[in-house]
Amino acid sequence: MLGIIGAMDMEIEGLLARMTGVSARQIGYTKFYLGALEGLPVCLARCGVGKVHAALCAQAMLLSLGATEILNIGVAGALRDSLAVGDLVIAESAVQHDMDTTPVSDPLGLISGPNLVHLPCDAALTALLEKAAEAAGLRAQRAAVATGDQFIAALEKKDFLAASFNAAACDMEGGAIAQVCYEMGAPYAACRAISDTRRGDGREYLLKAREACQAEERLLAAFLPLYRKEREENG
Repeated sequence: MLGIIGAMDMEIEGLLARMTGVSARQIGYTKFYLGALEGLPVCLARCGVGKVHAALCAQAMLLSLGATEILNIGVAGALRDSLAVGDLVIAESAVQHDMDTTPVSDPLGLISGPNLVHLPCDAALTALLEKAAEAAGLRAQRAAVATGDQFIAALEKKDFLAASFNAAACDMEGGAIAQVCYEMGAPYAACRAISDTRRGDGREYLLKAREACQAEERLLAAFLPLYRKEREENG
């Protein structure tokens, strides 16, 4: 079963409105919605903002609710001038930019345990997201997405993240979900719609976040039939 995680109501409400046979289950802070999209069983949740909420949500999906792979959706800030509001960044890897053990000679972002900086995304799901973006007529870039428990608004910080991790966007949840999936052996993919540009700030986010969510909904409208077809063909 596909698990779909967004951080905020506006990131999942379009999908929830299209779900059929919905039942809800509360685990801790998070309400999970079980039902069907495009005839496929899904588990949809708004995890809340930040890495801890995101990790708890992903683990509950995988351990308690039957999800076998997870797609993280939502909005993000751009780290490149080539990205405009409503453009997509399809994650090829996830990093946690606020993980810092550099004083003991580790590289910035190294996650102990997996011993990785870049947590890989599932190749098959990522390819489907790219195909869906093309079908929906949406501009998309494939790159790393940098996660941390910070809303990144300062241009200097954005440029540091882009240079340090070759990242195109920054968010507050994806890296934590990716780590849970990696450690539990579950496929993970992510696509983020740009809500604030490289030179934008919190005000731009407040004005443009819903516009970005609409682009994400267009992507998912194209993605889900492709996902269903691929699952039917490959069992």
